[in-house]
Amino acid sequence: MKTYYLTLSQVFPVTHPRAGEETHFKDWLVGALYYGSTSGKIHTIRANFELWEKRFEDIYAGKACLSVRYWEGKPYRSKQHEIVRLTKDDGIGIQKLEFPFGTLDEAMIEDAEHVGMFGGIAQTLATNDGLSLNDWKAWFKDYDLSKSMAIIHFTKFRY
Repeated sequence: MKTYYLTLSQVFPVTHPRAGEETHFKDWLVGALYYGSTSGKIHTIRANFELWEKRFEDIYAGKACLSVRYWEGKPYRSKQHEIVRLTKDDGIGIQKLEFPFGTLDEAMIEDAEHVGMFGGIAQTLATNDGLSLNDWKAWFKDYDLSKSMAIIHFTKFRY
């Protein structure tokens, strides 16, 4: 079986106002997966939707799994440790996220069932990503919002 790797940051990146502080992503994820917490890190948002969409085709077909990891120290310069390995049977999934007006305040999520996918959705996305709204906006401030992003769900929750 093929394994795709997804690494969570232990600390805020150097470009963030809280650079070097702990994110607690690992703890939030463990709480959601093993203790049924409905708050915390139930998903992550990544650039390059097309890449992740192809990977999830393999996962949904039972040909691959997702290894969620964290860096021991500096990203890309330290050892990774696995938090959890997830398959389609765990309910993981993907949704396309777009910012049609070029601002983080106005998002559109493909196949969303919930009302209010525009104004106000930023707070929900931030909370479910394990961040405050201000931290979430600072995290994504330099992303190219004209390109589709992937919401990678660690649980069965979908928008």
